[in-house]
Amino acid sequence: MAIEFKTRPGIVAYLTAGDPDLATTREIALAAIDHGADVIELGVPFSDPLADGPVIQRASERAVARGTRLVDVLALAKELRAARPSAGLVLFSYLNPVVRMGMRTFTERAAEAGADGVLLTDMIVEEASEYLEAMHANSLAPVFLAAPTSPDTRLKAIAEVSRGFVYAISRVGITGTQQKVAGDAPELVARLKKFTKLPVAVGFGISNAEHVRAVGEFADAAVIGSAIVALIEKTPPEQAATAVGQMIAGLRA
Repeated sequence: MAIEFKTRPGIVAYLTAGDPDLATTREIALAAIDHGADVIELGVPFSDPLADGPVIQRASERAVARGTRLVDVLALAKELRAARPSAGLVLFSYLNPVVRMGMRTFTERAAEAGADGVLLTDMIVEEASEYLEAMHANSLAPVFLAAPTSPDTRLKAIAEVSRGFVYAISRVGITGTQQKVAGDAPELVARLKKFTKLPVAVGFGISNAEHVRAVGEFADAAVIGSAIVALIEKTPPEQAATAVGQMIAGLRA
């Protein structure tokens, strides 16, 4: 498993696969890795991304309109694994595309593509038995979301079945950049740490170096999504990889 945060805080970079196109996503992912991203979350575009804010919603709409499918994202993951064998690679999806492919087929293909783990945004731990069985059979790490509103009993259940890292949602609501790290985040991480020795990554609203430094005071990694996707949206495709690489380097600095 290549999910490892060698320095604190680690960087998890989210990309919507196929925005602006698959070839550019590949170059952006490689640039992000080469400039300090520990893990790439490769987002499967979906027509109804309810957990996401307008930036990632628009990216999904563009990628879906270009015809990007789950099979294309798996093919891209395989290319990334071949190009950067030591990078962390997590497939990030809503449940619907996975159900359409079939849970066992999906996990087998994800493993064949070289993915380290999977994060299904709307897969809840209480209904995950089939999913976990398929993931374990293919040596994939299930990454779950943990919210500040969850009671300790639920956080414990999430911690017990997670592998790779636990994704702590810094605030209730949808994805999107914020002015500062949510005040609930340190308490949520502390609560999770009672139940797991896994790294805890904090996401939702992390967008700049100041945020990353703040997260490093209490968590193991920061997840940057909307800020990267917004940069891609406003940058010409031929310049997007360079722009994202520079952004990741700046977060590291």
